[in-house]
Amino acid sequence: MAVTAAMVKELRERTGAGMMECKKALVETSGDIDAAIDYLRKSGLAQADKKASRVAAEGKIALSLSADGKQAVMVEVNCETDFVAKDESFNSFADAVAAKALSEGPADVEALLNTRMGDETVEQARQTLVTKIGENVQVRRFASISTDGMIGAYVHGGKIGVLVDLSGGDETLARDLAMHIAALNPEFVSDEDVPAEILAREKDILIAQAQSSGKPAEIIEKMVSGRLRKHLAGITLLGQTFVKDGDLTVGKLIKQNNASVNGFERLAVGEGIEKKESNFADEVMQQVSGG
Repeated sequence: MAVTAAMVKELRERTGAGMMECKKALVETSGDIDAAIDYLRKSGLAQADKKASRVAAEGKIALSLSADGKQAVMVEVNCETDFVAKDESFNSFADAVAAKALSEGPADVEALLNTRMGDETVEQARQTLVTKIGENVQVRRFASISTDGMIGAYVHGGKIGVLVDLSGGDETLARDLAMHIAALNPEFVSDEDVPAEILAREKDILIAQAQSSGKPAEIIEKMVSGRLRKHLAGITLLGQTFVKDGDLTVGKLIKQNNASVNGFERLAVGEGIEKKESNFADEVMQQVSGG
């Protein structure tokens, strides 16, 4: 029986074993998923069926910054409980993976998992950690920035990580911007970065809302224009009110410091995974405001 990519994917999800190990197990068992699970368990490569399918929405954002401050990587490593997220072995693994992502510059998570940390690959080290702590552990994603300017890096409580590529300004500004992005989560740097289809969709919504008011067309046009400006200010970094000064937009702050933001990356643990809700933004805002 031919071994398909879908079969390998299913076996990986059910066992947490590596891609090559899963493919080999399926070949050895003629494509029988249950037999392949037993094969992997006997080989010590799968701790238990379906452990890897358990939701891993807790974890850590691990950061690694180059000595010259020109390159940085942050990695999201997930586990099942906040208790394990505080475990020394888990944190050491996450930090080591971030350092490896910085030094090797892998193209994607699969490539990162196949890089070596000492005598084993990152994937093998992950499997060993799963066996040790008894929880599903996943290297979910990573984000990196390289710059000729300055990188602002900030991790809030291990749960939200931000990298900012800044030209001009200073270290204080770079860190303040990273903390602001952690708290208010802008989607884009400026109005110019917002895709045309997003603008068009929002404008259509606003027009429909305004038309229901029954007001004249020229009034509706002004209403839509004003509301669209307000919406853009909310989703763009430069348009947002600076989290540490309610009388100042980030755009004005940047201009005062003769600086410019070239881009940013933001990762939040468990983002997009079904889990217990937690308001990280409020925690960050309390910290930056001294609350």
